Amino acid sequence: MDPQRIQDHPAFRQLASERTRFGVGMSVAMAAVYFAYILTIAFWPRLLGLPLWSGTVITWGVLIGVGLIALGLALTAVYVRRANTRFDYLNQRLLEEVQ
Repeated sequence: MDPQRIQDHPAFRQLASERTRFGVGMSVAMAAVYFAYILTIAFWPRLLGLPLWSGTVITWGVLIGVGLIALGLALTAVYVRRANTRFDYLNQRLLEEVQ
């Protein structure tokens, strides 16, 4: 198989484009949420130090930090699902058309 032939194929360009757009979009979303958290720490730390409710030692900062970790896991799961469905389908179609 000639690599240039694969790279010139419309199905490859579609696959590469979709993967890039999806990956960049998810990366930007995660980075925006993370930087919002960091900026809150920098400019409004009292908010993150407030307890969730009266009498608890758990603060909003802890809850939001755990939420960031959960968001990262959720975005990873969404990407894996997309990769195992749409991207695998496009890859299989490309291989069939190139051979």
